[in-house]
Amino acid sequence: MRLLTYLFLPIALTINASAATKPHVITFGKTISVAWFVGDDEKTSVDLKVRQMFIDARAREFILGNPHEITDRLFVIRRVIRINDALPNEAASAKSWRWERDGWLLVDRLTGHVSSIALPDFDPYFSAASWYRDYVAYCGVSEDDKKTSATVMQLGHRKPLPKKALGSLSDPALPDSACPAPTWQRQPARVTFDAGTNQKLTFSVRAHALDISTDDGEESGE
Repeated sequence: MRLLTYLFLPIALTINASAATKPHVITFGKTISVAWFVGDDEKTSVDLKVRQMFIDARAREFILGNPHEITDRLFVIRRVIRINDALPNEAASAKSWRWERDGWLLVDRLTGHVSSIALPDFDPYFSAASWYRDYVAYCGVSEDDKKTSATVMQLGHRKPLPKKALGSLSDPALPDSACPAPTWQRQPARVTFDAGTNQKLTFSVRAHALDISTDDGEESGE
């Protein structure tokens, strides 16, 4: 009996290990159009194309746009949330729930784990993000919604690789008004920010550091 236990124990452990590492099934539902209200008075309606993300047939999040593949195991995707807009003296109803853009999620296909990505100064309303490899570039916004900064983050790092002040927020009433989505290129890997008024800023990615160059040839680092 003890001999049989020794013989079957390695087989059982192998089966359990295989089951534990089985990839989860991640799918996306049908795209629907929802109203996102923007502007100072929140009366201007913008259509958002949202879908539900399912993990093993269970609804997990509402998402916006297509996923960006980091590796064959990891991807990132933009999250959308519904928030209760009812006043304290009003009962919550179907009409009181409104849609809002949120930040970015990191999804692991192997474990099915979903986590929020911490992006310093990223504003879901004002910031437009652009991904390349495991880097994301965007214009961050100060807490008082007055100043913007060119920011490049790498997944797994808590602090931005570079962060350079750009100026004032161009239009505090419009979404994505911090700056247009930055543009990436490869060989060499670099990203360009268009801050308006003919001001462009380019960051060249080299290993885990970046060199900063501007149109006038000056270089600086922060």
